[in-house]
Amino acid sequence: MSTISLEIALDITRQALAASRELSTAPLTIAVLDAGGHLVTLQREDGASMLRPQIAIGKAWGAVALGKSSRMLAADAQQRPSFIAAVNTLAQGNVVPAPGGVLIRNSANEVIGAIGISGDASDIDEQCAICGVQALGLVADAG
Repeated sequence: MSTISLEIALDITRQALAASRELSTAPLTIAVLDAGGHLVTLQREDGASMLRPQIAIGKAWGAVALGKSSRMLAADAQQRPSFIAAVNTLAQGNVVPAPGGVLIRNSANEVIGAIGISGDASDIDEQCAICGVQALGLVADAG
């Protein structure tokens, strides 16, 4: 597999939501993007606040745009704040450097997309993202 189909994106989302239910998270919003940063699916649970879609997309988009998880981007933001600020300016504010954005890799270790989740604590968002990706036999690259 070299791309993420709508069906695969929906399956990843379903599995991430299943993990969310097991963890009793706050309402989540889940975005799955392809390797080109294009939105494939966006799901917002009832009760998720109104800015969550943009945050979820920003976590995933930043990961796929820079080739590293949003957790790693958060570390970069602490170590090199000027760099991340410049990148975010170039990206027109679309990078969200907080855990919850995970690269999706196939069995050949190629990046085929990214998932971004927002709604609970960032570490919980990331945990649900990893569960969703791994449940389909894909590799979740959280950094």
